[in-house]
Amino acid sequence: MVELKTPGEIDAMREAGRIVAQALHAVTQHATPGTRLTELDDIATTVIHEAGATSAFLHYQPPFAPTPYPAVICTSVNDAVVHGIPSHHRLRDGDLLSVDFGVSFDGWAADSAVSLTVGHPNPADTTLIDTTRAALQAGIAAAVPGNRLGDIGHAIAATATAAGYGLLDDFGGHGIGRRMHEDPHVANTGRPGRGLILRPGLTLAIEPMFIAGGDGRYRTATDGWTLHSIDGSRAAHAEHTIAITDDGPRILTLP
Repeated sequence: MVELKTPGEIDAMREAGRIVAQALHAVTQHATPGTRLTELDDIATTVIHEAGATSAFLHYQPPFAPTPYPAVICTSVNDAVVHGIPSHHRLRDGDLLSVDFGVSFDGWAADSAVSLTVGHPNPADTTLIDTTRAALQAGIAAAVPGNRLGDIGHAIAATATAAGYGLLDDFGGHGIGRRMHEDPHVANTGRPGRGLILRPGLTLAIEPMFIAGGDGRYRTATDGWTLHSIDGSRAAHAEHTIAITDDGPRILTLP
């Protein structure tokens, strides 16, 4: 069921979004060569505790996962697209790191993701990251009253196609509110003018995931969570929680 939120409820989600933005900023500031991924998870955990929030990821178990998720952030490195579990792996200069993070605060959830280069950037990675961010902005720009879900997916897919990047067919964004994952599913592909009509009060997590290899194929790691590109090409992920309002899309996970 799709639940529309009141302006007051959207304001409450914005408070959760501030915590998400704060944690992602802290994590990315510490994502330097030699840092262990578990250290980044510890930093996010500290932000959660100090804010009086709870993790939306820790112990979460969707139908596809064999075990509950064991951390508060997802850290996906290089050819890992999404859902990477923080390990004792130390980041290396030139790694492409994607960090996904969500919290619940005062009964409302928010979810966001960023990608960055650790240390010295590879120009190809910079282009991939920038294009994924541009696709997120294109998807957000399409999230206006009267448009449809297909307009969001079409805007994202058009950006990927123009750049020659692949998309994950089976994963995309989602409704969000009282829970991290709510209806509707927000696909990263779509036909303009098709799908659910976007109405004020609808809150969504929009999240393009681009793979530098153009076919978008992926495999699941033995941990049952991490998705890797089949051809070993690098991937980037960008996400914001937004609300559709009469004044246009409102991004709830900005700093």
